[in-house]
Amino acid sequence: MNDDEARISAVLADVLSNGLTADGIDPESDLVEEHGLDSLQMISFLLGIEDAFDIELDYENLELDDLRSVRQFTAFVAEVKSVGAR
Repeated sequence: MNDDEARISAVLADVLSNGLTADGIDPESDLVEEHGLDSLQMISFLLGIEDAFDIELDYENLELDDLRSVRQFTAFVAEVKSVGAR
C-alpha cells in the first residue's frame, strides 16, 4: 500500500467508524459492496479526502467506478492532484 492509499484508507476507516483500521482495509476491496459505505458516509468520505489531500474533487468527472476500491480512488485522487484542481 502506498502513502496515498494509506491516507485514503485512514479517512475511510474514520468514516466507517466500525472498529476497522486503515491497515485492515484491502486496497482492492469494494467500498460499497464490502464496506457498506452508504450515501451519507460517501459524502463524509469525499469531504474527508478533500481535507486530507488539500484538494477540490471534480465531482462532475467522478464516476462510480472511481469509487470501487481504495486503489481505483487513489488513481483518481492522483489525477486530481496532478492537474492541481484547487
